[in-house]
Amino acid sequence: MTVATAVSYITAIGTAVPGYRFAQMQIAGFMAETAGLIPEKEKQLRSLYRHTAIRTRHSVLPDFDSAANGGQYRLFNPALTPPPTTAQRMAIYREECVPLAARAADACFAERELTNPGFDRRSVTHLIYVSCTGLFAPGPDVDLVDVLGLNRSVQRIGINFMGCHGAFNGLKVADAIARSSPGAVILVVCLELCTLHFSHRQDTDSLLANALFADGAAAVLVEAGTSGLALTHFYSEIIPDSKAEMSWTIGDAGFDMILATTVPQQIRAAINEVLYNLLRQANLRLTDLGGLAIHPGGKRILDLIEKELDITAAVNKHARAVLQEYGNMSSATILFVIQRFWQELSLMPEPAKPVVACAFGPGLTIEAMVLRPGGKM
Repeated sequence: MTVATAVSYITAIGTAVPGYRFAQMQIAGFMAETAGLIPEKEKQLRSLYRHTAIRTRHSVLPDFDSAANGGQYRLFNPALTPPPTTAQRMAIYREECVPLAARAADACFAERELTNPGFDRRSVTHLIYVSCTGLFAPGPDVDLVDVLGLNRSVQRIGINFMGCHGAFNGLKVADAIARSSPGAVILVVCLELCTLHFSHRQDTDSLLANALFADGAAAVLVEAGTSGLALTHFYSEIIPDSKAEMSWTIGDAGFDMILATTVPQQIRAAINEVLYNLLRQANLRLTDLGGLAIHPGGKRILDLIEKELDITAAVNKHARAVLQEYGNMSSATILFVIQRFWQELSLMPEPAKPVVACAFGPGLTIEAMVLRPGGKM
């Protein structure tokens, strides 16, 4: 006798960003002022910011627009003397993380109520909280139980410090729970406050990180069922001899990022094999797909992946749009991209083709998964 295996589905997606929104070149001006750059160096910095293809980013801090906040700075003074400590940054993380995460979760619940009017958030059985930009205990997961009005018996899981591919690890855990317990309702929340870790250092890695990262939150519901985006296959691979290329460590003045300029080329060299292994596992070909949801880690990464896979920027429009409007929000970013596919697929009159999503993080690690649209979205 064959026992049917439950299929897990993303049944709703919600996103949220902080209220402070800054033009990319506005942030460049703040960075140049903070560093006290000579005109030639400021010109180079502004060129770096222009080439990111980012237009706007969001932050929980008002600091990047001194004119708008009356010269008052919450964390970063113009001279950064001394730079804020890790404790000071974590105090703001603790204050700001739950309200933003709750907004994303509320948006997710509202989305679920559209397809299931009888949905009750108290039916959530598991809460998975993903973040690499802050930590404390009792953690944000405990506070979210109260703020969101979840049952106090909800099972909580924390996925910390995994970087930009952290959402995939949260979804893997949710998938395993849904498959083993078909009645489970799993809420996955990704919350990142990257701008708290702006660095005063002028090395290439720090300058690049300052130019890319932003704040945001995303939440998804995962349930066993027949509608939504089915989580059918996952694949993960660590690129050999690449540990030093991207890292995220806790320093005395915030979390310190190493982001080597060679990262895009290393991802390009590995992406074909990773996707081949994933698609072979799912019995699919690249031509069978309805789209690729790529984590927009940076413009150079998107450019090289498109060249390697022989796809156009139009095919990769959702990733490029998220990068342009929000920058890189670490683990939350890929869910912003998937949300755009979700909205697009829900308007299609015929059954849509599968979508492959992928993201990159410390390791260097490439995470990938197949999402199959099914039923009413």
